[in-house]
Amino acid sequence: MTDVISEIIFEVSEDEIDGGYSASALGYGIHTAGETIEDLRHNVKEAVDCYFDASMKRPGLIRLHFVRDEVLAL
Repeated sequence: MTDVISEIIFEVSEDEIDGGYSASALGYGIHTAGETIEDLRHNVKEAVDCYFDASMKRPGLIRLHFVRDEVLAL
């Protein structure tokens, strides 16, 4: 048995009012934020490192899925 899971997916959204980005892992209790995309990437990696201890299977990949709402006026 391997100690690596294939990937973990974070749903990322931009805060249009306050700025910055927030991310939540699908299927895991991992949430983080960052002012810029680079900050967010760093914080996601750090949050994953903190969440998975030595006894847990760790993700081999982290996927950031950017969600964007678009409103169309009629």
